[in-house]
Amino acid sequence: MANRTTVLILSSLFLSFLVKAQLVYSTDAAYKADVLIYVVDAAYKADLLVYKVSQGYKAEDNKGLWFFTDAAYKAKKKVFFTDADYKADLLIYFEDAAYKAKWQKLEKIHLMY
Repeated sequence: MANRTTVLILSSLFLSFLVKAQLVYSTDAAYKADVLIYVVDAAYKADLLVYKVSQGYKAEDNKGLWFFTDAAYKAKKKVFFTDADYKADLLIYFEDAAYKAKWQKLEKIHLMY
């Protein structure tokens, strides 16, 4: 019984870190970033379709709902927006509705965990 409780507690703690994975901070230099990002001009070109949410609690899971924090220490990922797609780890497109946010290339999903 104690082992089961321990596993449940550890699982809950682990999942709580993943749930906040979409809190991002935009850095002013590439070397400070965890992920280099380029914003493409069309959804079909993107690895990830992103929707910017208005509140941090709405940035859930790793499905493209992003909340930009005002400080690096509040973020789970620090990103830098590059000026060319070949410099980027991840290509994104900003969507106009939350339901459109999703991964289009699942092989890159690890970048935002």
